[in-house]
Amino acid sequence: MPPILVVGLSHKSAPVEVREKLAAGADVLPEVLARLAQREELSEVMFLSTCNRVEVFALPRGPSAQAADHGATAVREALREQIGAASEADVAPYLYEKVGEDAVRHIFRVAASLDSMVLGEPQIFGQVKDAFEAATAAKTMGSLLGRCLTRAFTVAKRVRTETALGAGTVSISSVAVDLARRIFGDLNDHSVLLVGAGEMAEAAAKSLGKGARSMRVCNRSFERAAQLAAAFGGGAAPLEQLESELLLADVVVASTSSRSYVITPDLVRRVMKARKGRTLFFIDIAVPRNVDPQVHQIDNVYVFNVDDLEEQVRQNMRARQAEVAQAEAIVAAEVDDFKTWVRGLDVQPTLVALRAKTRGVLMAELERTLGGRLKHLGEPERAALQQMVESATNKLLHAPTTRLRAAASGEGGGDLVAATRQLFELETAPARDDDARPEAPAEKPVTH
Repeated sequence: MPPILVVGLSHKSAPVEVREKLAAGADVLPEVLARLAQREELSEVMFLSTCNRVEVFALPRGPSAQAADHGATAVREALREQIGAASEADVAPYLYEKVGEDAVRHIFRVAASLDSMVLGEPQIFGQVKDAFEAATAAKTMGSLLGRCLTRAFTVAKRVRTETALGAGTVSISSVAVDLARRIFGDLNDHSVLLVGAGEMAEAAAKSLGKGARSMRVCNRSFERAAQLAAAFGGGAAPLEQLESELLLADVVVASTSSRSYVITPDLVRRVMKARKGRTLFFIDIAVPRNVDPQVHQIDNVYVFNVDDLEEQVRQNMRARQAEVAQAEAIVAAEVDDFKTWVRGLDVQPTLVALRAKTRGVLMAELERTLGGRLKHLGEPERAALQQMVESATNKLLHAPTTRLRAAASGEGGGDLVAATRQLFELETAPARDDDARPEAPAEKPVTH
């Protein structure tokens, strides 16, 4: 197994205040990828940033364990530089590192939503696909890592179609709406304000349905806000009118891509004074966070972020645990298949070199003979002899080729490949064959 790397952090290893420092939106992703690609220790790289995780998938420049160590160090240094930390020790306690088979298994589990806060949530597939496409566009995605990711898309699709892990609609957004219902009971008498109009906001709107007394959408792009609001029978306002919108809301679900706080203590104090202290709930599902944590200190104002939703998530996920074992079995089988494919890559250069050397020896002997005792032969006879050499090469190498391919797919196959190279004094090129080129990713599944 090649030393594919995963270095990163998630909701399991780091609180949201750490994750948001490393988060990178689509606007800065090319810059992040370019910075990682400049590291001489890395040959391929992809950057995944969601509300629950920030991870770098990479292939080190070389197959050795030492190359993997150097690659992981390079990624950790790049992450430290990204947040301007004085030393790696500032981020090291939160980072995890996976190499080889463990890394491949992790990538497959992430794409299949087995490592998500909300098991089976559909958004992660689209987020991984977007990260893949960004790396491909930036030319930091190569053949081997690309094949790993496209296989991960296959895993995700199998898990969604062959298990009930993704049954129903469960996502961070829907869990946030469930929390609002737990706080208020029936939302028919309450108003909900969505701050932001992206994918997370749309998922929250779908979860709300017609349940709230009124639903408003406030967004930097008024056109997008109006489009989302119209789809769910609500009203829209530009972000400049946020303060007046907060006056009317009972529950605010914030999910903009802003890298700074959209909702500040000063803003909320003004709003609460005009509301005469009427309770206001913020559910901040953005990373980086949209709501300043100090807002929670204001009387009659309550703030929940993505980490606060974990208990609610656990309650919602108990019914899905029965599907996890089947999903994990799919991941395990696909990891084994990927290992077999990678081992097959190792034998291809050897087979090419073996064929080239065998044909070269036979053709050299033929040319020597045609220049001597058989120099009187005409072109038709010479062509027939050359065809005979080609046929002899194919027949002679058929059994070794078949057995080497079969051996390469099993444990210990590398020893036989190495022995073949040594016995026949072969020099093989490290290039991968055409099968290693990344395939087009599967289409993003429809979310409900």
